[in-house]
Amino acid sequence: MKDSELKERLESYLGKRLQGTVEIANMVSLSGGACQENFSADIKVNGGPESGQYQTVYRTDKGASLLASLSRINEFKVCRMAFEAGVKTPEPFWLESDNSVTGNPFYFMKRIQGKATGRFVVKDPSLNKVRKQITQELAENLARIHSVTPEKCKDEKLKEVLNLGQHVSGKTVAQGSVQALRFQLESMDGAYPAMEIILNWLEKNAPESDAAVLIHGDFRTGNFMVNSEGLQGIVDWEFAHWGDRHEDLTWLCMRDWRFGKLNKEAGGFADRSEFYEIYEKAAGVKLDPVKIRYWEVMGNLRWAIGCIGQAERHLSGKDKGIELASIGRRACEMEYEAMRLIEESIK
Repeated sequence: MKDSELKERLESYLGKRLQGTVEIANMVSLSGGACQENFSADIKVNGGPESGQYQTVYRTDKGASLLASLSRINEFKVCRMAFEAGVKTPEPFWLESDNSVTGNPFYFMKRIQGKATGRFVVKDPSLNKVRKQITQELAENLARIHSVTPEKCKDEKLKEVLNLGQHVSGKTVAQGSVQALRFQLESMDGAYPAMEIILNWLEKNAPESDAAVLIHGDFRTGNFMVNSEGLQGIVDWEFAHWGDRHEDLTWLCMRDWRFGKLNKEAGGFADRSEFYEIYEKAAGVKLDPVKIRYWEVMGNLRWAIGCIGQAERHLSGKDKGIELASIGRRACEMEYEAMRLIEESIK
């Protein structure tokens, strides 16, 4: 569908829904993720109970969805749940689940300021004075995300979706993750002996998990917006699920998300110990070093398999793109890092 046709359809749809005349201006395609598409849009509503002007982002599906990624409907519900828990994330609204409007479900969310680009976050001089503040804000907001538990989720269908088909208690959290990764690996062409070794180690060393909490699933540099005033919002909730809090905490600290600032283990912008200390205080918990190592190994394997999967999307012709093709070469870097962490754990 052409952008002009999409704009006309949305104006007509919103006009009926909001009981007024709707004008959409400055509708511009933004960089999207692997399975979703975003448009910036200024919306003016004349008449009706929601009359006013809105600076929004329109979010919908694009291409093939990735394994374990949420539908736009469930993603909206997670965003809403996190927003109501006090997490600094763009407020979502105007969900539409009917495919007949534009071809896919969609929703709008408030447009926020800032940039999420990794190299901007870790290197831009305009952030030099606020990186400590950003560290504080991110740790506190991650604690708020993890304050959401299955017991607090009132939507039974969403609660089940976020289980990812497993019982989220005890060792089953780690074992379920290992099983899912093994399934993905076995479905891929070719042999990956290093990944098999890593999987075997994860299977053998699965720890008891903490009580299940809401996991963002991709909490890293690149998925939060910042500017010279600090954190503006956490975005991209498509991989949210119930799980062990150490998963989010170590995903942020993976070597691949430091964007050249390898000495700053927390996302390339802070010391890991500093970030963890602020988080522990905000969440009222004590982190386990053994679980930290374990879930960091798991994260590197997860991303290694993800890199192969991204390249395969390009090679198969499903979603052509030079970025997808180039990501495939990163898999060996994650294999090496996971093996290095395992070696350190047994010294």
